[in-house]
Amino acid sequence: MTEEIDFILESTEESMNGSIAHLEKEFLNIRAGKASPAMLGGVFVDYYGSATPLSQVSKISVPDARTITLQPFEKNMLQAIEKAILIANIGFNPMNNGDVIIISVPPLTEERRRDLAKQAKSEAEDAKIGIRNVRKDANTDIKKLEKEGTSEDICKSAEEEVQNLTNTYIKKIDELLAAKEAEIMKV
Repeated sequence: MTEEIDFILESTEESMNGSIAHLEKEFLNIRAGKASPAMLGGVFVDYYGSATPLSQVSKISVPDARTITLQPFEKNMLQAIEKAILIANIGFNPMNNGDVIIISVPPLTEERRRDLAKQAKSEAEDAKIGIRNVRKDANTDIKKLEKEGTSEDICKSAEEEVQNLTNTYIKKIDELLAAKEAEIMKV
């Protein structure tokens, strides 16, 4: 195959990998009832007038599956951290014992689990759409090369390769979704 087609295939695979990576990141934000520091990823604390990520003002640890503890680097930040968690509206009620903030992660209700599973399906569908758009762009580029004089056989085999990549990545998305749904629905 020509260099142009190799480049198209490489960039297509790279873009598809990016879609998978994005999906995995989105799945991390969907909590499954198990405590994780990633649950607090979107919390920003007012630290001397600037919005600072929670992870930069405290040590976040998970002593067990239902508890998150936050140990501020500065004691005077306890109130600000507690306030930031409440303002973030992520469904947690922080408890301040004077040294650390303890967050108990409540178990998920069946209805909430279904909602989270729907959210996961939606994210997976968005990733599939992204993969299909990458495929469309790659096929468009291949057709341009065909018009510019690249052999029809080479272009057809390149289109088949793009389709194989698409099928592989769609299958990966389905596997990731199945795993996430199982994690969410596990009581």
